[in-house]
Amino acid sequence: MQPDPRRLAHVRDVVLGGGRTRGARELIVESWKRSLAARVDPDRHEAPVVLRPDEVVDLRGAHPLAAALPVLRETLVSIADDAEHIMIVADADGTVLWCEGATSVRGKAERVRLAEGTSWTEASIGTNAMGTALAVDQPVTVHSAEHLVRTYHAWTCTASPVRDPDTGRTIGVVDVSGPLSSTHPVMGALVSAAARLAESQLSVRLAARDERLRSANMRHLIGLRGEPGALLSPSGRVLAAEPHDLLTKRVDVTNDRVRLADGREALLEPLDEGYLLRVPRRSARRPVLSLRFLAGSTGSLDGRALPLSLRHAELLTALALHPRGLTAEQLALHLYGERGNPTTVRAELHRLRAQLGGVLLTRPYRLSADVRGDFLAVREALRAGDVGTAAAAYRGGLLPRSEAPVVRAEREELVAALRSGVLGHGDVEALWAFGLVSEDATVLERLVRLLPRTDPRREVALTRLRRALA
Repeated sequence: MQPDPRRLAHVRDVVLGGGRTRGARELIVESWKRSLAARVDPDRHEAPVVLRPDEVVDLRGAHPLAAALPVLRETLVSIADDAEHIMIVADADGTVLWCEGATSVRGKAERVRLAEGTSWTEASIGTNAMGTALAVDQPVTVHSAEHLVRTYHAWTCTASPVRDPDTGRTIGVVDVSGPLSSTHPVMGALVSAAARLAESQLSVRLAARDERLRSANMRHLIGLRGEPGALLSPSGRVLAAEPHDLLTKRVDVTNDRVRLADGREALLEPLDEGYLLRVPRRSARRPVLSLRFLAGSTGSLDGRALPLSLRHAELLTALALHPRGLTAEQLALHLYGERGNPTTVRAELHRLRAQLGGVLLTRPYRLSADVRGDFLAVREALRAGDVGTAAAAYRGGLLPRSEAPVVRAEREELVAALRSGVLGHGDVEALWAFGLVSEDATVLERLVRLLPRTDPRREVALTRLRRALA
């Protein structure tokens, strides 16, 4: 039994007037709200024309639903003709690309801009089957006055989204629309079935394309000569893998490096179509990244000197102190505080990666190397209670020109911990090593008291003490 148009019109007028009634479907009321928020005029609105006829032709040729059009025509057009309806196919943006059916009904539809090249999103023309089906991503039927715009109260429309079997994303919508007087209750089920048939047709074509890609590119996988790898579709689906359980069904191909579930890093290489993913065998030796940031900012990678700006030294300090990695947002906070901008940090990381290559990994940002830092050595010696080694390794403050929060905090902690350690142990050698670089009055005073008068270092310590006290 079809809804009574007069009752639907009454319900619409009550709801749009700010009242409440039990006669309105929640799905429709929510759509009305979205449409009104988009400033659609219920009384004087019409679907906008967004494409010229030649642009419609171009878009049709490139759209994946073009391949499913024969099965949609076979399923819906003849029935639509008999029922005085039209079949409409729109893309994921709600733009009508195909409109087929009885000439008489198409003429009526074109007079109300239900035609190719028009936009039928909720924001364009208010509540309607195509736009609302795209908004809620499910089949929708809109009867008579359930349309927000009064022009379409003589129409009933049924639409169902169609999803891409490759990505799962909605790529368009299939709709059957016609005069209210000729609507049949089974039309909703028929349109949904047609949408599923279209998806099945696309799945068959996808399987054929996958097989073609496997045949064309299997030589690349064989060429790895036992190295783990996989062939991927352009969207990142796994077409073949060796070993077969190397990957899940899909891989993110937006980055040239992929982190596997077991922690290994794989590399993506683009092919003519799709990608080759390979997992380089783990090297017996990790690269060595040496950072000498106490009283300076020099570094080297496997013995090769690295020209480092202060900002890059600060980034390396933060990453060395957080070996599990940091996001761009976390690094922005560590380097700039609350005013930090992740976009700025990503740009600096990109430049730093040009120097470090595969040593700097992403998602999160981290160092894949044996990191040896003088400040890290001091920190580890202090944790082990070896104050003498810590004092001997300490050559001055960590990146003394830096005001980055992460550097400043580590610099202050190192000085405080080392000062406390050398004073607590009373070791002359540790006091001497720390006193030479810190000129801390308390440390120097303790050193003067402990050094015998015959020790030439006592006079040096005394001179430094006078300077510190001055």
